[in-house]
Amino acid sequence: MDFLDEPFPDVGTYEDFHTIDWLREKSRDTDRHRKITSKSKESMWELIKSLLDAWSGWVVMLLIGLLSGTLAGVIDLAVDWMTDLKEGVCLSAFWYSHEQCCWTSNQTTFDDRDKCPEWQKWAELMTGTSEGAGAYLLNYLLYVLWALLFSFLAVSLVRVFAPYACGSGIPEIKTILSGFIIRGYLGKWTLLIKTVTLVLAVSSGLSLGKEGPLVHVACCCGNLFCSLFSKYSKNEGKRREVLSAAAAAGVSVAFGAPIGGVLFSLEEVSYYFPLKTLWRSFFAALVAAFTLRSINPFGNSRLVLFYVEYHTPWYMAELVPFILLGVFGGLWGALFIRANIAWCRRRKTTRLGRYPVLEVVGVAGVTALLAFPNPYTRRSTSELISELFNDCGALESSQLCDYVNSPNMSRPLDDIPDRPAGPGVYTALWQLALALVFKVVVTVFTFGMKIPSGLMAVGAIAGRMVGIAVEQTAYHHHDWIIFRNWCRPGADCVTPGLYAMVGAAACLGGVTRMTVSLVVIMFELTGGLEYIVPLMAAAVTSKWVADAFGKEGIYESHIQLNGYPYLDVRDEFSHRTLAADVMRPRRSEPPLAVLTQDADSVEEVEALIKGTDYNGFPVVVSRESERLIGFVGRRDLTLAVKTARQKQEGVVSSSLVFFTEDPPPLPDDPPPPLKLRRILNLSPFTVTDHTPMETVVDIFRKLGLRQCLVTRSGRLLGIITKKDVLRHMAQMMDQDPESIMFN
Repeated sequence: MDFLDEPFPDVGTYEDFHTIDWLREKSRDTDRHRKITSKSKESMWELIKSLLDAWSGWVVMLLIGLLSGTLAGVIDLAVDWMTDLKEGVCLSAFWYSHEQCCWTSNQTTFDDRDKCPEWQKWAELMTGTSEGAGAYLLNYLLYVLWALLFSFLAVSLVRVFAPYACGSGIPEIKTILSGFIIRGYLGKWTLLIKTVTLVLAVSSGLSLGKEGPLVHVACCCGNLFCSLFSKYSKNEGKRREVLSAAAAAGVSVAFGAPIGGVLFSLEEVSYYFPLKTLWRSFFAALVAAFTLRSINPFGNSRLVLFYVEYHTPWYMAELVPFILLGVFGGLWGALFIRANIAWCRRRKTTRLGRYPVLEVVGVAGVTALLAFPNPYTRRSTSELISELFNDCGALESSQLCDYVNSPNMSRPLDDIPDRPAGPGVYTALWQLALALVFKVVVTVFTFGMKIPSGLMAVGAIAGRMVGIAVEQTAYHHHDWIIFRNWCRPGADCVTPGLYAMVGAAACLGGVTRMTVSLVVIMFELTGGLEYIVPLMAAAVTSKWVADAFGKEGIYESHIQLNGYPYLDVRDEFSHRTLAADVMRPRRSEPPLAVLTQDADSVEEVEALIKGTDYNGFPVVVSRESERLIGFVGRRDLTLAVKTARQKQEGVVSSSLVFFTEDPPPLPDDPPPPLKLRRILNLSPFTVTDHTPMETVVDIFRKLGLRQCLVTRSGRLLGIITKKDVLRHMAQMMDQDPESIMFN
């Protein structure tokens, strides 16, 4: 009897930091499906089981949507409260944020809606006075201390309980979706700690957002629910289909953009995205958005704080500043990636990397010290973006809306004409200029630290400043030829908030190189199809400009920095090399480690496993002929030999191992042989030694291979692994091939 006829645990699984074999996973799922279909005809119970199996995918999507929407709502509410806690406390209920506190007050007037007796700043609470230098310094000190406390708690929790909860998480998610295994990256502890520390990190005032980390949180939810269904928990390929849909749900709740989330998953993070996954992503994003809408964390019936609606059309002449914002976004993206990668490389290669707690607390302290004096850097990123996107209505109390009103103005509230800027707007402009410089510098040092992080405010600040400049130019020079046709005196021509949105899109596009999904996310934010063209112009321009300085976006750059084996579909390979130039062993290296089909003993197999660290071994007819039979994985072989020694009677070190259907002729009274045909892959992917590397790279990309064997006339010559392909590509681009660390 072949002991492998009974399944034993862990066969067909993968080691940590290894790449999955997509072809094998696909074929295993097909076999499982075929078995379920044939059994469903046998009885009613089997038919019900097959229906449950078919519906399990939709159930998982429902659960992901519900949990990620709930977590996003909780995070939004907690961030709102803790950000305000740095400045003061609500006396009637300490768990209320500033806004909620004044909502519930009966003494709040419309003009002073931010001031109510129930909300007190720390200085007022401690000393009884809110005016004067002493009160300002006390508020300043407490703001910095709260920021230090929040950042210290965030980095300590990450360091002690879940080291994988750091950063935005998107580079690693892209790598995992391409077929790489990082155990624990999407685990329960990571989910819990990422959710808590995301609130702490954003509340500490660090220059980061919660949009990127919410994708990681949603993927953790996806992984959690995969473990409930064997269809997904036992098949790494199927699991990645669920994670692709979870990423869509994450963006759906981060930006309130369900369709944008699906497109983000398709364009930016997913490696394998069949049509079935598209529908399921759509469903998961819908449920997540619906759940967040039910929680209503901002009290405005919107999914995000910075949702806006504009009422003014844009004009052709405005395309010029929109395109200039695109150029700025592209230049900022290229500069940010280079500076951030240089800083992260320095962190990795110097002593700085050994003190993550000190680094995070140091950056948080410096950020808080510099941020407090400026009202635009003091508030949270979401609040800042919300104010920058906002259109100035008649009821706005923001400094950015301090325009000089004409005494005889009688217009509907949503159609206020362009007016000259008042002193508040000019004060806001120089504060925004300082905020822009501050954000540009601080974000470089913040992204990639040992805490959750994200990107977006720089472009919104630059855009709002350009918007105000265009608006005032149009008002004061409406007789210029470019304004004459569309901007008459007393008309509402320019919307500065729209420029802020276009700027945010341009900078996000320059840093991440997203295009289609970015535009859709942005127009879902505004609820207006009218502004698609400005957004498209800015997104495409920023991508072109940024691509001129380097093809990789921030996520691909971090993947390269960490040495993950990610074969980017967008990379082009145009060099004229052959499979023989890349395959191993090379001329100077020892011959390829192989197994024979029926001539090796258990002892020899164990010695081969112990003496090498390869992921698998080709099986040949004999070492003389080297005719290829198949390929066996290292993990499967190790488990099979170990299990055979425990379960199969008489297996000793001298027992013969064979991979053929029938045992070979044996001498008299031998120890029982060990048959391992079940774990042998009889159809490994092979190429000839004269196959162009361009074709080999394409095969690895499109089929998701781990390795490929090189033959000539059926004789085995060598092997090419994914790591070999990536190292060869790096070498061809004059990069360090040793930077690819994993296989």
